[in-house]
Amino acid sequence: MNRFCVRISLLWTGLLLVSPDGILAQTAKARPADRSNPADTAKIDRDYALEATMLGYFAKDGSRNPTLKANKGDRVRITITNGELMTHDIALEKLGLKSKTLQEKGSQTSITFRADQSDTYYCTVPGHRTAGMVGIVEVVEGAISTATVAGQVPTRNGQPLNLGFESGSLSDWTATGDAFANPLVDADPSPVHEKDMTINFAGKYFLSSGGTANYKRTGTLTSAPFTVTQPFAAFRVSGGALQDTRVELVEAATNQVIFHSTGQGRATLQPVVVALQPYLNKEIFIRIIDNETGISQIPYIPNDKWAHINFDEFLFYPTRPSFPNELKPQDIIILPPLDPVLNAGLSGPEAAKAMTPPKGFKVTLAAAEPDVVRPICFTVDWRGRLWVVEGHTYPVPAPEGQGRDRILIFEDTNGDGTLDSRKVFMDGLNLVSGIEVGMGGVWLGAAPYLLFIPADFKTDKPAGPPQKLLDGWGTQDTHETLNSLRWGPDGWLYGNHGVFTHSKVGKPGAPDSERTKLNAGVWRFHPKTGQFEVFAEGTSNPWGIDFNDYGHAFITACVIPHMYHMIQGGRYVRQAGKHFNPYTYDDIKTHADHVHWVGERGPHAGNFRSASAGGGHAHAGAMIYLGGSWPQEYRNDVFMNNINGARLNRDHPARAGSGYTVNHRPDFLAMNDSWSQWLNMKYDASGAVWAIDWYDKNQCHSSNPDVHDKTMGRIFKITHENDKWVQVDLSKASDTELVRYQLHANEWYVRQARTLLQERGPNKKVHKALKEILKTNPDPTRKLRALWALHVTGGLTEAELTQLLDHENEYVRSWAIQLLAEDKAVSPETLKRMGQLAQQDNSSLVRLYLTSAMLRLDPAQRWEVLEALVQKEADKDDHNLPLMLWYASEPLAEVDMKRALALAQKSKMPKHLPYTVQRIAAIGTDDAKKLLKELNDRVGQMGHSHEAHELQTLIAKVLNE
Repeated sequence: MNRFCVRISLLWTGLLLVSPDGILAQTAKARPADRSNPADTAKIDRDYALEATMLGYFAKDGSRNPTLKANKGDRVRITITNGELMTHDIALEKLGLKSKTLQEKGSQTSITFRADQSDTYYCTVPGHRTAGMVGIVEVVEGAISTATVAGQVPTRNGQPLNLGFESGSLSDWTATGDAFANPLVDADPSPVHEKDMTINFAGKYFLSSGGTANYKRTGTLTSAPFTVTQPFAAFRVSGGALQDTRVELVEAATNQVIFHSTGQGRATLQPVVVALQPYLNKEIFIRIIDNETGISQIPYIPNDKWAHINFDEFLFYPTRPSFPNELKPQDIIILPPLDPVLNAGLSGPEAAKAMTPPKGFKVTLAAAEPDVVRPICFTVDWRGRLWVVEGHTYPVPAPEGQGRDRILIFEDTNGDGTLDSRKVFMDGLNLVSGIEVGMGGVWLGAAPYLLFIPADFKTDKPAGPPQKLLDGWGTQDTHETLNSLRWGPDGWLYGNHGVFTHSKVGKPGAPDSERTKLNAGVWRFHPKTGQFEVFAEGTSNPWGIDFNDYGHAFITACVIPHMYHMIQGGRYVRQAGKHFNPYTYDDIKTHADHVHWVGERGPHAGNFRSASAGGGHAHAGAMIYLGGSWPQEYRNDVFMNNINGARLNRDHPARAGSGYTVNHRPDFLAMNDSWSQWLNMKYDASGAVWAIDWYDKNQCHSSNPDVHDKTMGRIFKITHENDKWVQVDLSKASDTELVRYQLHANEWYVRQARTLLQERGPNKKVHKALKEILKTNPDPTRKLRALWALHVTGGLTEAELTQLLDHENEYVRSWAIQLLAEDKAVSPETLKRMGQLAQQDNSSLVRLYLTSAMLRLDPAQRWEVLEALVQKEADKDDHNLPLMLWYASEPLAEVDMKRALALAQKSKMPKHLPYTVQRIAAIGTDDAKKLLKELNDRVGQMGHSHEAHELQTLIAKVLNE
């Protein structure tokens, strides 16, 4: 009897059984229907049950994303059970049917439909379909059968070999190690696996190298050689999708591996088919390998119980056999080995010694517990002192007035690298996650508030109570609150915000109509005008922002690809949720040409296995090194801590089109300590870099405060042999000296001096000196510094900025555009000049800034500039411009839909016209429908083409919705 002839076990739900002929038989127990779908109460002809995970939808027989077959007219129900603590659902593409969303592990939902045509089922959560949660519903004719041809047991010396272990022994096999000391199992559920696992083995026995109970064992099992007598073979395998748990077929004469397969991280044995035509009449043997212990070296990460291999029944076949649950190579996503972890739980001095910086650098311990505990954010002031927040309240906000966070001021008074001076500036603060100093005080992100504490910097004491500048910041996910406060080159205070925290930001007492929604992206606040706005939206949980020599912002993110050049008005790919503007349609993707995790299972599965690529998906901090003393190769590179990888990643932004492509560089520094958790890094007056380390064995956020260590924290200093310690106090510098500092090689001086000039206010002598730099200095970065300083001190008129639109340097022209649009209004003369620039300027960077400026102006003012920009065919493949131009053009449909449609028809930007069709359809008026019908008629008269067909299909779809 062919033991590979199996039922469609994916239809086994515990409620319904499938008989060998494919007919459903109802059991006594009925599953409650998903009441969100009334059709579930009707008779069901085909009932499918799948487990939903990020790796795909899995059937009971182990098949991944199985093809679900039905006859035309069948009523089909697909029930999914959430296999993990993650958001999942199931939807049908053509029918537009979607289940409710699951979040808890073990929760269930279903969709019910009439099988009319083949369709695609998938998960609608962003990124999950791409990650592999997608399969086919196939409408077929005739009986749905799973029969296959009979297999044949290989022989040696005329006797069948014991390749299915039905002898109850390891005869015909040779074992090494202890993994196969007692490998045969005769029960399902298996005594060496967890009870809820179905093995689905053939005959009386199957083989396991330890199951989930004895996964730490290692060894090999090798069969006797045998001759290939048929062109195909199949065997059953399950267990870990790991490099060192696998089955190999080996050519005996050459000892070359001719085929191999792992499991796919599940217990159910599945058939693997092997083509053996090239090896007919040659001898081969089977080698089953388990060299993986599964032992985790991360204190809070459990051992990998899938570090084992299960095997059963090797058979030959005269033709290629077909199995409904065949394990195919594309279904196996192999995990790389765990990274070695050298250290954990070191003392401060030991931790510094364990790190491996590049040649010429050294890392020293500057401060450690008990002098600093739980450092969550910090900044460096104009004296080179560190203002460090201890986050004692995190992760649970305290009741109002009961916060426990405090601000410490550290200073190295003698240049030995030790922070020997320590003061407490303020305590009793609540859930602080960001800090900056300047402009008369201390600025804190402390959800639900943005706070300002006036300070007496002579005594280093508060000069008054904290002022609530803004409120409405969310606390739903307390590791995604407002963070990474930093002064921008334009004089605004910038910060980040995470995707799972939902804020409605406004002045205290403001109604919702005067508040700004925010849940992912970069925001900014002006310290003098009090204006708040979203600078760019999207990404995931960014926890680091910095600006390069040209004032361009970059952030680091987690889970999704990590690196983004943040453009004013940009909308970026989101880890979850939808853009606030429903007409966004598409968003800007990562600017990096790489990720910092390995493998094909997605970012989470790469954690602690990705040292070769950078360490994993979780990043904290962003420092673009402009300190001046390190070798030139590091200037303008982005440094970020890789939390799971315990290392400093280094990326290099290279100009490409209107922005950048960010390239991978070798990791700068390895901490070699799994408890290391650097949250941010900043350079100082010497060019050296300070880093705060939230030292904790738990590397993941949890709302449970007990999983985090409450007693540890460190501050480290990275120095290069070129660094020279200096003791400075720029607050004592004259205005003239602060202007000169705009030319300094170390950006620390530039930024501190600019903020001091901004605080001091307008000064004619300062303006004159800065304008001289802008006019005569040959270096465009120095011209930009002068331009920014003039802007923050009120030293430029609109006429002067408009003159800069003719400047020879693209960076100067670009920044003149941004500063002209700062107040969301320009004069008719300036707008006319921008229109000319849109037509004539040969810089895609300038065209990007023009697009951002249009996003800030009233839509009715955008026509002339956008009509020129959308016709620049050179920008059609640009990373940023096609979508940025859409964001700027989209509101024009509400202003004049005919003109907006004419604009889209002229556009050279991909998808501009179909997006405009969708946008006009969304208006929903009779005039809108009439306009689209007229377009449809015109397209129909233009002859047949793929583009015309797609456009007409889209028009028909949106008109029928």
